[in-house]
Amino acid sequence: MNLKTIAFLFIITFFAQNLWAQPDGYWDKDRATSKEIIVGAGNRIVVKTEDFPVGTTEVVYRITLLDQNQQLANNLVSILKAIPDPTGISQGSAGAVFLVSKVSGEDKCKYAVFSSSALATSYQTDGKMDKACWFQNNPVSKDAKLLSLDNTPCLKQATTAMWFGFESNNWLMNQKIVLEVVPWVDNKASRGWTADNKKAIINLTKTSDLVKRMINSDDFCVCILEKFQATYRYPEFQKLLAVEKSKTFRDFGNACLTEKPANKPILDNIRADANNYFKKKKYTEAIELLKIGVIDNGNATALDYNGLATYYLFSKQYEKAIKALTEGEKLDSSELLIQLNLAHAYLLHDEFRKAKELHKKYKLQNVTAQQSWIDKTQSDFEAFRKANIQNEDFDRILNVLKD
Repeated sequence: MNLKTIAFLFIITFFAQNLWAQPDGYWDKDRATSKEIIVGAGNRIVVKTEDFPVGTTEVVYRITLLDQNQQLANNLVSILKAIPDPTGISQGSAGAVFLVSKVSGEDKCKYAVFSSSALATSYQTDGKMDKACWFQNNPVSKDAKLLSLDNTPCLKQATTAMWFGFESNNWLMNQKIVLEVVPWVDNKASRGWTADNKKAIINLTKTSDLVKRMINSDDFCVCILEKFQATYRYPEFQKLLAVEKSKTFRDFGNACLTEKPANKPILDNIRADANNYFKKKKYTEAIELLKIGVIDNGNATALDYNGLATYYLFSKQYEKAIKALTEGEKLDSSELLIQLNLAHAYLLHDEFRKAKELHKKYKLQNVTAQQSWIDKTQSDFEAFRKANIQNEDFDRILNVLKD
């Protein structure tokens, strides 16, 4: 294969990459570093890059040593236009070939890349490269490389910039070094939602009254977090006033509870948590959680009102139980669990006649596919007695059911 054929294949490769690639970020030419540095004979010098934009996940750099009055044939930014995303470099494609300067002088230097000013300053003093993110200890006249958070872990500490340290290999004359650094900005990461920032939102979410009452609040907290991520860049969120943040939390929380069907897992968790409180005889917690998390947001079903009434019955709040059951009856008057609980509420509220009428009306039916009205009544009365809720009319109702 001759050189013309190879060159043609390179060009085809680049066109294909540009045509089909769907990059999830961009090379930030506006915040690229391009510096011409003069290093004294045998000296070391440290150069700071331009500040990186939020969301920088990779940087590509090129170092070129030039003879006097020599100019670069192509700057690095123009070359990167042919490479739509960092994978074109990191996977060793033909794109990496074009990163290296087509010109360079005869001079050579050593260099190292540091994640902080302190480490770079230390290098300038003692020349040690052991704490560098990357280093080239063999003198070169040109070099180019892609550094990413994945393959260069210490770059995670270089949150705002990087520091390049150069050591001249010419002990007689100054060296002219051109340093070019271009950051790759990940679109998603550029919104500023780092793991720590997400945790901060989750922690704030867990301070709300509703979340404090929930046993399993993960789905709810994640729902609010996702709304923050979709609505705000993190720096924008930080600029909100305290009252604006509080309102936004409330609005997103309400949205997570009212948007259907996305809210179903959250509501199911709230119902399960309320029932767990009830089983532990924490009736107040069960009532407040079900009301705040489900009923007050307009998400209640007939069975939710029935559950609330059950909590009221066992906490001896009979009038509130009757009111809750009346609301549930409006949603589904055929739900016999509501009718049975209503009979219990009337009985415990000393309205025997009303309770008796309901028992006579429904005693031959099933309250569920597996349980009859009579069996459910007997088990409920036993549960009341265990909860120290006694009523002399329990036996009278059982006699009604036998007739």
